[in-house]
Amino acid sequence: MKVTINIECDPVEARTFLGLPDVSGLNDHMVEEMKKRMDANMAALAPDELMKSWMSFGTGATEQFRKLMTAATASSGFKPKE
Repeated sequence: MKVTINIECDPVEARTFLGLPDVSGLNDHMVEEMKKRMDANMAALAPDELMKSWMSFGTGATEQFRKLMTAATASSGFKPKE
């Protein structure tokens, strides 16, 4: 024997019927907090801000990278053409 029961109710009614807590206030708070954090971090995604942070390393990073590559090729026996 197979019995099918269809119950029509909204999520609030289902939570109440099953005895689950109402977390809508917590959900609203979390959404607002996420909006605030996203708005605060939007400036970091601006192209000019990204370039400033990348360029803050300056030529020192470029020179350090060149030295690293030179040392790596020297230890492998590779001699670049000049």
